[in-house]
Parts: sequence; structure tokens; C-alpha cells
Amino acid sequence: MVDKENLILEVTDLRMYFPVYRGLLQRVVGYVKAVDGVSLFLREREVLGLVGESGCGKTTVGRTILRLYDPSGGEIRFRRKTGEWVDVARISHREMKPIRQEMRMIFQDPFSSLNPRLTVKDLISEPLEIHGVARGKEAEARVAELMRAVGLDPNYMNRYPHEFSGGQRQRIGLARTLSLNPRLVIADEPVSALDVSVQAQVLNLLEELKDRLGLTLIFIAHDLSVVEHISDRIAVMYVGKIVEMAETEELLHNPLHPYTEALLSAIPPADPDVQPNRIKLQGEVPSPVNPPPGCIFHPRCNYARPECRANVPELREVKPGHFVSCHFAEELQLKGIGG
Repeated sequence: MVDKENLILEVTDLRMYFPVYRGLLQRVVGYVKAVDGVSLFLREREVLGLVGESGCGKTTVGRTILRLYDPSGGEIRFRRKTGEWVDVARISHREMKPIRQEMRMIFQDPFSSLNPRLTVKDLISEPLEIHGVARGKEAEARVAELMRAVGLDPNYMNRYPHEFSGGQRQRIGLARTLSLNPRLVIADEPVSALDVSVQAQVLNLLEELKDRLGLTLIFIAHDLSVVEHISDRIAVMYVGKIVEMAETEELLHNPLHPYTEALLSAIPPADPDVQPNRIKLQGEVPSPVNPPPGCIFHPRCNYARPECRANVPELREVKPGHFVSCHFAEELQLKGIGG
């Protein structure tokens, strides 16, 4: 059972369907089920890693939680600074404005997420002015403080984004995100567009800021080795659904879902003399427009049985804090890291 005392976010049966149009009259002929029944929870000051292949719906989950997309169904309950619980999925866009101070996002691409016509000072101070937090000299002082916090020289605040490297631009984006002192930050693959050496710097900075500012993070990535470094818990997604969620060490060493086992086998061993035992999945990732019946993973699963093709498994708690969506999780003997 989930202890709800220190929860900050509770998502239940979240769905985000995008219509597919066809023909001269642009009739709706189907839906892309980008997010299909996702449920998760997040504790205060915790980092939840959200991983999966490209196109599995990770980014859509993050954007829907922030109401950048209006969800097709489900609940997104967020606990504000006042202690009040709000269902973000059901309130109006006007009611969302004050909540946007408490829920912020770090976007994936630091090259396209910053307006090239604005200086760094304008980029970071813009949220402060929109929400009426600070203006003029006060806003400038806050910009300087934020730039120092993310490891940038405040003397460069009048420069434009193109004058900075990729890692520096991501730091500018991070300063902009932190400008309103948010309680919840959704980091959408914040290091995937950066060089490996710069990735480590940005990850270490995120960890430092999380501890210093008491941030709560949803860290979206497709690289399990990156998520392992920063996350307290990990949720694994596959074609719009969460198939497994557990504490980081538990999930890495005792996976209960065959897809998680396959993902873990793709992590290169630390010892170069150890031969990797990679699990190669057969077939293609199913289309979210026309997903297969039963378990979404059964066409590629090495352990699939007739029941998997007929019935959709629910996400259930098999061990304390370990949730999995598999009919036979208790029977399978799966290998984790080093297994």
C-alpha cells in the first residue's frame, strides 16, 4: 500500500489520445493512444525516473501532467504549497496559472526551447514578470542569483542563447525553470542532446540543486544508466503503459517484467572482460493506433502464454513498493544487473 501522507502527486488511469484524421473532410478514423491508463505516485523530495524506448509516451505523460496537453481521461492530483489537493486534469486554464508556479518543466532540446531573440536576462526573468513575482532591479538580482546557482557567470546575462554551448544553454533552461521556486519539476530528457562529458556535469548539478532546494523530480530518459544515477524509484513504460515500477535498486537487481529484463540486459557491463548477455526482442514495437489485445508486450515476450494474448494485466503491487503489469510475475525467474 502507498503511504499518502507525504505524497505530492498522484496520477490515476491517465489517458492521452490524439485523433487520427483522414480524407477530404478530415474525419476522425482512429486515435493514437500515446498514454493509455498510466497510474503513478510521487513523494515529496523524491526523484522518479520514467524510462522506455523512444515513442513509448514518456514525454506525453510529463506534458499531460503539466496540462500542456488536455488529458483524454484520468486524474492528476497535485498537492499545493498550501496543502490543498487539486485535480489538474479538471480545472480550467485560468485556474492553472497559479499552479504553473509550482509545477515546471525542463525541456529536452536546449537549442529550440530558448527564444533566440531574447537575452539570458529576459529568458530567466520572463516567468517572474508574467506571474508578478519580481520586476526591474529585483528581477535582475534574482536572475544573477539563479545564474550563480546553475554555475553561470551573471556578467553574461545580456548575451543571447547562440553565444553559449549546449551544456550552458541547458543550465539557462534550468535557471528559467527554477525561477519561480517550483515544488515539482519534470525534466524531459534534459541530458540526451548533450555530449557525454557535459551530461555528467548537468546530472551532478541537478542532484546538487535537488538536495539544496528540496526539489521533487520526474526524470524522463531512455537511458537506464542515466536514470540509475539520479532516481530514487524507476517506472518503466512500454507503448503508453507503465509495466513496472519499484525502488531503483530493487528494479535493477530484481526485475519482474520481461521488458524490464530486456532493457537491463542492454546496459554494458562495467567490466570490459565480461561478455554482455543481451536479450534481443523479436518483432516490432506495436502501433499505439492499433495495439494488440491482451498484454501489450506479448507479441515480443519470450515468456508469453495464451492468457497473455487474451487478458490485459493490471499494474499490481507484487512486493511492498514493487508494482508490475504481468500475469506471471511471481513465477518468472528474471535476470537483473549482474544476474
